[in-house]
Amino acid sequence: MTVVALTGGIAAGKTTVTDVLRAHGIAVVDADVLARDAVAPGSPGLAGIVEAFGPEILSDDGQLDRAHLAEKVFDDSEARERLNRIVHPEVHRLSTEAFAVHEREHPDVPLVYAVPLLVESGRVDEFDAVVVVHTPREERITRLVEHRGMALVEATARVDTQSTDAERLEAADCVLDSAHSATHTQQAAEALAEALWATWPHVENLPQSFT
Repeated sequence: MTVVALTGGIAAGKTTVTDVLRAHGIAVVDADVLARDAVAPGSPGLAGIVEAFGPEILSDDGQLDRAHLAEKVFDDSEARERLNRIVHPEVHRLSTEAFAVHEREHPDVPLVYAVPLLVESGRVDEFDAVVVVHTPREERITRLVEHRGMALVEATARVDTQSTDAERLEAADCVLDSAHSATHTQQAAEALAEALWATWPHVENLPQSFT
């Protein structure tokens, strides 16, 4: 089974890329969606979070209060690591199940796993190729401020809690340049889609860059 991982820092343009890939018929499994499924009411993940952080982490309707949880872990690396030890195994289980379903039902369709925290999770070596959607740190901070309304201090902190640009690029087999306009990123994503279809499942033949 061949799986290509696609990653990138916050505000790098990963959603733009995955939207293009889907439009070109490529299957995309989204780790952010799986992370929500992993902590849905009744899930082992949510039970683990309640045990670790207390019942006050739940909203009145029994859902995870994400804003409250974010406050607890944002400036606390130990708490953040505790949360990751609960959620990451569940996301891994759900992703493995999704990959198996794809392999059984659509083995000839390229499969991309969109996973923002790939480098942080330590799973780089599990995939047949890693595509990094790359916009430099300073530009991503600017995007968070200008397009998401974050204060500069908050935007900088959000970016700097993730892996560095150098760490992501070290893990990359292919780099997709997303540092310019949305149109430019879409065009690079279209080139990636064409290359995936042309080489699948021999992704070792993918170009090293998409610009």
